[in-house]
Amino acid sequence: MSRTDANPSGRLPDAFTTPGTASFVDFLSSYAPELLPGNRALPAGSWAAELSAPHGTTIVALVYEGGVVMAGDRRATMGSMIASRSIEKVFPADEYSAVGIAGTAGLAVELVRLFQLELEHYEKIEGSLLSLDGKANRLATIIRSQLGLALQGLAVVPLFGGYDLDRATGRIFSYDVTGGRYEEHDHHAVGSGSVFARGSLKKRWRPGLDEVGAVAVAVEALMDAADDDSATGGPDAERAIYPVVATVGAGGYRRVPDGDLAAATDGVLAARRAARGGDPR
Repeated sequence: MSRTDANPSGRLPDAFTTPGTASFVDFLSSYAPELLPGNRALPAGSWAAELSAPHGTTIVALVYEGGVVMAGDRRATMGSMIASRSIEKVFPADEYSAVGIAGTAGLAVELVRLFQLELEHYEKIEGSLLSLDGKANRLATIIRSQLGLALQGLAVVPLFGGYDLDRATGRIFSYDVTGGRYEEHDHHAVGSGSVFARGSLKKRWRPGLDEVGAVAVAVEALMDAADDDSATGGPDAERAIYPVVATVGAGGYRRVPDGDLAAATDGVLAARRAARGGDPR
């Protein structure tokens, strides 16, 4: 089925009114495959290293008693330059899940929008929410379809997390560029500052964290990453730019207000000053 079969009367083509798959990606693959990011024609060879495209950096996620916290710094880089100080890298996938992006920023945002449509389409067709495992699998399929772009240097590596309504707990999933899906336990980080963020998470995370404590751990992990990774931006109180932090629990997706993040940042800095005997360095 192609778009050339549109009804001359102006009515929608039959593809839009014929019962079919609950997958929006599968529908688009059959109706207009050229609209999918992974099907776009690119010049042969590896040229992305010379392309000036902003890249997103560090995303962290951790579970707490009642859900999952996901947080992303606000910096996007373009080579050695700061392309943006206030990019958003954490988005709601649906009511009970969140996705964070690292990699080529423009393609990553497009992937998130496609994933959001995929979940919304499934809910409308089936009349129910897809399970958290099902959502994680659908995201893996979308990533796999963009392998050609990744091989040319335009890679997107998301981090997915949500509240499992069946298990009543938060869960986290990571991916590689081939679409490999891996469930992470307790916490995880992706992006250029991930090695430093993971070290911080290992030290600060503990079983039984409540939501407030988990948010503080996520903010501190991003601050630790920003200390050692130039592509990761820490909280900027002067410009009132704080990480995008979201919690997903039984009540659904919630973005943490900047006021709460400012308080969490101040708490981390105060604890560090106290540990150094008041030394501000």
